[in-house]
Amino acid sequence: MDVPLDGAPHAAIVGIGGYLPERVVTNRDVCAGIDSSEEWIERRSGIRLRRFAGPEESLAVMGHAAGTKALAAGGVPVERVDCVIATTMSHLRQAPAVATRIAELLGPGADVAAAFDVNAGCAGFCYALNLARDMVCAGSAEHVLVVGVERMSDIIDPHDRGSAFLFGDGAGAVVVARSAVSGISPVVWGSESERGSAIAQPRPWSDLHDPDAQFPYLQLEGPTVFRWAVTRMRKVAEAALAAAGIGVDELAAFVPHQANMRITDALVDGLALPPSVLVARDVAELGNTAAASVPMALDRLVSRAPEVSGGLALLLGFGAGLLYAGQVVRLP
Repeated sequence: MDVPLDGAPHAAIVGIGGYLPERVVTNRDVCAGIDSSEEWIERRSGIRLRRFAGPEESLAVMGHAAGTKALAAGGVPVERVDCVIATTMSHLRQAPAVATRIAELLGPGADVAAAFDVNAGCAGFCYALNLARDMVCAGSAEHVLVVGVERMSDIIDPHDRGSAFLFGDGAGAVVVARSAVSGISPVVWGSESERGSAIAQPRPWSDLHDPDAQFPYLQLEGPTVFRWAVTRMRKVAEAALAAAGIGVDELAAFVPHQANMRITDALVDGLALPPSVLVARDVAELGNTAAASVPMALDRLVSRAPEVSGGLALLLGFGAGLLYAGQVVRLP
């Protein structure tokens, strides 16, 4: 991870930020809409709380707040931002991209940066981070702001017993910049698209032309996704470590997508992580925030455990598609 590649620029994360919506939603609140219990939800998922965004907490507003914090942490002025990449699966407007609105809110300088959205489900942040790395290494950008932001409460049926309790809202962001040494390893990514219906919006938005049509809420096959994640993602994590040329004993932290506490526990056991590795378990308090979950967990990790600064973290994203991605980063 620290060996320079002669003749090539390098990329690293230089700043991290996050945003939590104000409204806290308990398992009791969720149970008002589904036939379940607080105990069952926590036992099955590890989730006790989640945050839901209010009407004024739009994707752009939350993404701007997280991005502003990341830029400040990295000491990067907004006018130095060359590109804004937003990754989300809950943007309900086809155009313009939410990244353009985030750039506008950042103010003079950033509002002329290149800006676009990436929809790769819960793997979206790791996908977007790799794009930012490649842009910086190729020389097409010096500073890229990557924002993962979701309002999953907009696309989840509050009466669906299989999904209503899982998801939350929020935003996380990182600034990727040029570096003297490599701070972001090559990504290991891919898809198992033949099984993509396991997490999917079953009907297109065009169905809403029918005034009697139901809203096309996101649906998932929980047992199928669980089995896939606990088996396939261990191999992806091992491949990401190999791509970075490190072993688990060199990690300071493991930051998987915050899908389900049982999935995280299974991955920790399968990878045989030593006790010295800090593991992000934000799903207990934030739920599954899809593309925002990894950067939000990163922000909380560096805030709560400053001793990990300068250490290596294994990131792992997986979800709708079925898409996956993993890479090792050096924490700022």
